[in-house]
Amino acid sequence: VVLNNLKVHSLSITWALPPQEQYYRVKPLHYISWLVGHEGKGSVLSFLRKKFWALALYGGNGETGFEQNSTYSIFSISVTLTDEGYKHFYEVAHVVFQYVKMLQKRGPDKRIWEEIQKIEANEFHYQEQTDPVDYVESLCENMQLFQKEDFLTGDQLLFEYKPEIIADALNQLSPQRANLVLLSAANEGQCHLKERWFGTQYSVEDIDKYWSDLWASDFELNQDLHLPEENKYIATDFALKVADCPETEYPVKTLSTQQGCLWYRKDDKFKIPKGYVRFHLISPLIQQSAENIVLFDTFVNILSHNLGEPAYEADVAQLEYKLVAGEHGLVIRVKGFNHKLPLLFQLIIDYLSDFSFTPAVFEMITEQLKKTYFNILIKPETLAKDVRLLILEHGRWSMIDKYQTLMNGLSIESLSSFVKAFKSQLFVEGLVQGNFTSREAKDFLNYVVQKLQFAPLAHPCPVQFRVVDLPNTHLLCKVKTLNKGDANSELGVYWPLPSEPCFDFLRTKQTLGYHVYPTCRNTSGILGFSVTVATQATKYNSELVDRKIEEFLSCFEEKIKHLTEDAFNTQVTALIKLKECEDSHLGEEVDRNWNEVVTQQYLFDRLAREIEALKSVTKSDLVTWFQAHRSNKKKVLSVHVVGYGKHEGDSEVTAVSEVQNSSSGEIPHLIFLPPSSLMTNVTSIKDIKAYTSTLNVLPYHKILK
Repeated sequence: VVLNNLKVHSLSITWALPPQEQYYRVKPLHYISWLVGHEGKGSVLSFLRKKFWALALYGGNGETGFEQNSTYSIFSISVTLTDEGYKHFYEVAHVVFQYVKMLQKRGPDKRIWEEIQKIEANEFHYQEQTDPVDYVESLCENMQLFQKEDFLTGDQLLFEYKPEIIADALNQLSPQRANLVLLSAANEGQCHLKERWFGTQYSVEDIDKYWSDLWASDFELNQDLHLPEENKYIATDFALKVADCPETEYPVKTLSTQQGCLWYRKDDKFKIPKGYVRFHLISPLIQQSAENIVLFDTFVNILSHNLGEPAYEADVAQLEYKLVAGEHGLVIRVKGFNHKLPLLFQLIIDYLSDFSFTPAVFEMITEQLKKTYFNILIKPETLAKDVRLLILEHGRWSMIDKYQTLMNGLSIESLSSFVKAFKSQLFVEGLVQGNFTSREAKDFLNYVVQKLQFAPLAHPCPVQFRVVDLPNTHLLCKVKTLNKGDANSELGVYWPLPSEPCFDFLRTKQTLGYHVYPTCRNTSGILGFSVTVATQATKYNSELVDRKIEEFLSCFEEKIKHLTEDAFNTQVTALIKLKECEDSHLGEEVDRNWNEVVTQQYLFDRLAREIEALKSVTKSDLVTWFQAHRSNKKKVLSVHVVGYGKHEGDSEVTAVSEVQNSSSGEIPHLIFLPPSSLMTNVTSIKDIKAYTSTLNVLPYHKILK
């Protein structure tokens, strides 16, 4: 039993087997993990989900030196439990043992092994280019493990079906040989031992006698557990399509109606039988209230839950999908072999169209969402991001608003009403790229429109927020971390900054924090730069770190002033070459194009324009620009999420509620801290909504030049 501070429960079941590495041509552990980790009908996870005991399950061997070596091979199964699952963790373990026993009694199945072999072969033969360094590293490792003829393929392909080897590994997985680890914050008070390196609290207990006796006997099998059916999503047609329209360098709009539009580009570079399909279902309903955002998150999570079982066969056949609850709409992303990709996309739209849920599923998902929101709030880095965007973006709802809404309770009726309203009026925008004809691409949008039967939006819906116009001063928003006792602080100062000198000054020389990184930010069309430092209140005061960032800026200003023309040109040339790097796989091009679609900017040649702009930039331009942003009219926003420690004077600070106590039901709130004498020339924000309500709001802005 292990104590965990995060609000999650998990059960890990682990076996130590004789070394299996020598059987790489058969891959017995891969075969077993494929079945144990299956999420389709008849699987362990399918059964546990119906009981509302589990959210996820992972099984297998990580093939690291710790998990697989010449002494032993580890096989582990990890189950993410619900609150109910935590209460019934012995029953959860029993279901796992019943499934393993079923596999042992049935013996290895040649059809399933050959399906796995076919899927892995498809992925290997049509894999996209990987990073050369990673590939060389992997190849060097393979050379230590496999025969010469298998250096390139031994880690991925299945070569020989030998049921006796698989059966031998399966028979090692008995309950008596298993080690169970139960990890949860609910274990507080039960863990009296402490691990020496990281101080993790744990306890060691015997298995309950009832269960140890049952598992030692010839216990009954579970009739709901069985092998998966034949997989209909495995691709067999890998022919490259003949173009049915003129080829273009960038996506073109091939379909446009009041209900939506479609962007399309046929792949003519990578020439692989794969495709990418992305759709954005836009609705103004989402941002109307914090409750609507929470209802939308709940809806998308339930939809993903509903798809878990029927879409799993597609997932194992190397077809990938993801549903994202975006700021302004539902994002649907699918990719993989184009032969069967339409089947997966249609499945998702069918489940969206016929969306339904039970009260038990509603309860399970909302409870899990509470934990998700909570874990975001107690992490300094994610709380800092939330505070920053709450200040900058007009009309944004905070994570605390959402958490409070969820804790106050949602009704099943409100979710049903929201989903009905969401599906009734939409604007759907899609991008299809890869091995599809333009006619096939149009079929995706047409299927969405025909299946959902929605009305067009009465007015166009913006897909970004408006940004407030910050005053020409240094703003400071300093709040206490919501995780009592956490010494970690997160500090963000928004400023134009280059990376390597920043890291060298703040991390290497000043040793202010391990994580030091500058970032160029595009906040709803408004450009800005930030430098973020993760430090600890037991070592440094956040305002001291802020001053050190300002000190670096002064040093850097002098550095660029004295930069030689040759040195400047070298930097510019290096940046141009970086932007001119060829895409290593189709997904990189798709990501770039999708960003233009989802932000409705459609500047698909943005990269080429940036390269041309760089060619005309001079050192004088840079110095003038930098000094303008260092003048008295500069706009700077510092966000500090302050940890607990002696350098932050916690004896003088009101302690935050014990938000780590999951049973308390406490709603966390931000505690705003005043600036100290270290930062006197700043404007302190003590109430975000009150302060930002006094500021002007900039128009919607897109970067198109």
